Amino acid sequence: MTPDNHRTSFPPDGRSAFPLRGAVALVTGANRGIGRAFTRELLDRGAAKAYAGARDPSTVQEPGVLPVRLDVTDPEQVAAAADRCGDVDLLVNNAGIFHAGPLLGAPSVQDAREEMETNLFGTLAMIRAFAPILGRNDGGAVIVALSALSFINYAPWGTYSASKAAAWSMTNSVRDELADQGTLVTAVHSGLVDTDMTQALELPKISPEVYVDAALDAVAAGEIEALADEHTHTYRAMLAYHPHRPPWD
Repeated sequence: MTPDNHRTSFPPDGRSAFPLRGAVALVTGANRGIGRAFTRELLDRGAAKAYAGARDPSTVQEPGVLPVRLDVTDPEQVAAAADRCGDVDLLVNNAGIFHAGPLLGAPSVQDAREEMETNLFGTLAMIRAFAPILGRNDGGAVIVALSALSFINYAPWGTYSASKAAAWSMTNSVRDELADQGTLVTAVHSGLVDTDMTQALELPKISPEVYVDAALDAVAAGEIEALADEHTHTYRAMLAYHPHRPPWD
């Protein structure tokens, strides 16, 4: 059971809930961990179709999903996915990388560049490619898988923190840009999730299923933000609440 989330409906006058039953979803990074859990749960909740994006489609093993070759840092593959998946009305941006390195103590800025390329620019490339498709499909919805490190810093993982903070800011901006076409954009934050990416870390973790449930519950309710664990809920509450639009708008 997930904790009570910090949740805000979109837009301020109350968007109707996004119906997961009958949805057509594309999940990036869907061959394992959180991404695979997203495809499984979407089908369990009645989605009509789940495309599973992965750099190597042969690694997609979840029954009932449709593998798609997709490296979010490759513009040609992003464009090809958009051409193939023109019926998508739910885009789940899950693909990401985690080098667990500091900003100054690393031997170079290469890790920081790679994390920004995937976690920020890859996610942005997917939203840019699919925004017109979502618009044609009654607005639809976008999920962006973020982190508690979107809004708190941990110096040993400074490069990842920076990439997720940038991705959170981008998410809040594209939400405003897509509001006029009725696209719901939901940011999902949590602490560590028990996946291959974090297996070497002896720290508290939640399961991929808990993360996915928090994300899909929020989207189904038309909410712009979901916090998947208690630690993240506490950290988020320490921040000043950001309005959907700035006070001068």
